[in-house]
Amino acid sequence: MLRSGTTGDWIGTFLGHKGAVWSCALDPTANIAATASADYSAKIWDALTGLEKATLQHKHIVRTCCFSSCSSKLATGGYEKLLRVFEVERPEAAPAEFAGSPNNIKSAVFVGPSNSMLVTSTSDAPGLLVWDAREGKVVRTLATDGPVTSTDLTHDGRWLTTTDNNNTVRIWETSNLRNPAKQFTVKYPVEAASYCSLKNRFAAGGEDMWVHLHSADTGAELEVNKGHHGPVHTVRFGPEGKEYASGSEDGTIRLWQTDWVDQQQNASADGGSVPVGAHREAGLSAQCANGRRAQAAA
Repeated sequence: MLRSGTTGDWIGTFLGHKGAVWSCALDPTANIAATASADYSAKIWDALTGLEKATLQHKHIVRTCCFSSCSSKLATGGYEKLLRVFEVERPEAAPAEFAGSPNNIKSAVFVGPSNSMLVTSTSDAPGLLVWDAREGKVVRTLATDGPVTSTDLTHDGRWLTTTDNNNTVRIWETSNLRNPAKQFTVKYPVEAASYCSLKNRFAAGGEDMWVHLHSADTGAELEVNKGHHGPVHTVRFGPEGKEYASGSEDGTIRLWQTDWVDQQQNASADGGSVPVGAHREAGLSAQCANGRRAQAAA
């Protein structure tokens, strides 16, 4: 389903999968979309017309898909423990196949100059695998304390945010993928997080059904956003950092204003203020019918 990132209004629905859709992605131009499904396939779509451009058959469940920054390549991964890279303009061509993942691939993202690397996480094992996208080999493993539950790349490609160990948020600089540039421990069970370098904040959510906004300097909690009625599985900042989206098991995606507290303070007629750590009730909501998981791709 495609919705407006500003209003949440429905734009269109991509019809064609015969199983649960585990991952979705828009290319940087927002002209092309991709989906990964439990029906053993990934699909490429025309995001303007909603028409299917290609079906990429796999031999098992596909858990993740991601475009390169130039939109020319699409990477997929899943229960086959294989990382595949397809040519978007030649989807009928045999993909490059990279073996070496010890477990099912849960997420994948292109990073580095000219998308020279891929970073993947697995379902059950701690750590991130860094792949040479040209050679198809694992060149490095980044240590985490538990299995990585989410990976999120900033829109400029410079920062990668990950969550693991039920309470740890790590922010990695993609030009130096060896140790986290920043690391925070939160006081709630976290499943997903997203970093905005423009605002120097990160948003996170998980089992407590709330969406938390933090300072990326100190890790201090700035806001707690209430409105979801199920665990939060995904969080994503918009390109300009003015808003962030959260997707929940309750079948909704909600949009939140990043500077809500500042706006409330400025608008206060009597000179009062909204305290740091303020609680905010439901933001703009988009209902996703019959969906166990809602995926936000802001």
